[in-house]
Amino acid sequence: QGLAARAAERARDAERWRDRAFGARRLPQLALEGIVPSINRGISPVFRPDGTRDFVTQREMQSSLNPTLSQQVIATGGEVFLSSGLTRLDVHGAQLSPLWQSTPLVFGIRQSLFRSNDLRWDYREQNVRAEVAEQRYLEAREDVALVTADAFFDLYAAEMALQNALANSAINDTLHLLNSGRYEVGRIGENDLLQSELAVLRARTSLDGARLERERALADLKRLTNLPVGADIAIVVPASAPDVQPDTAVGPAEGPRNQSRIRGLDVDELVARRGVSQARLNTGFGLTVEAMAGLNQTAPIFDDAYRSLLEQQRLTVAVEMPLVQWGGRSAQIQAARADQDRVAALARDSRAEVEQDARFAALQLPLARRQLATSAKADTVATRRFDVAKNRYIIGRIDIGDLYIAQSEKDAALLSYVEALRNYWLAYYRLRRLTLYDFQAARALAP
Repeated sequence: QGLAARAAERARDAERWRDRAFGARRLPQLALEGIVPSINRGISPVFRPDGTRDFVTQREMQSSLNPTLSQQVIATGGEVFLSSGLTRLDVHGAQLSPLWQSTPLVFGIRQSLFRSNDLRWDYREQNVRAEVAEQRYLEAREDVALVTADAFFDLYAAEMALQNALANSAINDTLHLLNSGRYEVGRIGENDLLQSELAVLRARTSLDGARLERERALADLKRLTNLPVGADIAIVVPASAPDVQPDTAVGPAEGPRNQSRIRGLDVDELVARRGVSQARLNTGFGLTVEAMAGLNQTAPIFDDAYRSLLEQQRLTVAVEMPLVQWGGRSAQIQAARADQDRVAALARDSRAEVEQDARFAALQLPLARRQLATSAKADTVATRRFDVAKNRYIIGRIDIGDLYIAQSEKDAALLSYVEALRNYWLAYYRLRRLTLYDFQAARALAP
């Protein structure tokens, strides 16, 4: 429910809608074009039958409607269309007014030859971009898990530090009272008393700092999870960490397959190949063919415009043939091929890097679990040692320096345990982030 997660979902939804819009453009398109109306009033030159030219005043109004059904052909990059049209021309002052022209049915094609098929390249790129968008959403979700887990353990560490600071403050207050009595009866020197007083002051300072750090960590976790500022929450650390033994061969295989970074390189490779195709084909000889066949008629009466229809054909072949380019075409092709080689080299390096990161992440997780077990044992031992040292100091069997050493080691062992617990869970989520693979369920992550 955090804002970062919501932003990731909206980014994914936006890409899905763009992909749907692209798919819709591949379906037959029905459009209506028209002029309602076009009014022309002015003086225009007119050529008469005897070859002379005169200027006459024209006042005319033209309206037209043309529905068209078209379909792009991805295989060839062309377009086929079916259209109809109706035009009305009103000439003020003329004997025949209005004049109707109908085109009940026209079938046509537009096709470029010896040119790069942009429609097919667009289709290929969009398919990969759609996959990249889904993978980026999964990565963003795992990034949220990483950041939130880190904030969770920030709060847990702050709470543990606060509890430890409260305990240390109480213990040091008690020890200071004990040492004050011992000093009065001459059992300890002034140096030990001053050291005890200094420990009390340090404990109180640490307590104030621990309270502030706990409030800051709590505010960060609330912000990340989008909880109200005044919400009262209590965190519960999992009783046990998942015992995941990732296969070091699975991670390097799943990482390049699932990461958006690698699929994004596939897009770059497609763009580079497209650039080579465009440089090779679009700068050379080319043809554009447009052919239409249908029926039409014109008449001063609307009904007559659809009677006794006449055939209509049109064929246009446009030729483009560069004659002198001064080596420009060859240079463009070489530049496009150089870009293709550059992208291929970067792709190989990135795939190797992803495989390496995934392999070491898989090796890091068992290591983090062993370190967690060791830190938990060390925390237990250090706590027990401090209790023994405190009791021995109370009965006068050890000096105050040994007691404070035991206390410092207890504090350090606690912080080490909390950090080991954090490192394990971060290693767990980092492995998921690098591979987009759930090693517990043994399957790739799904949106």
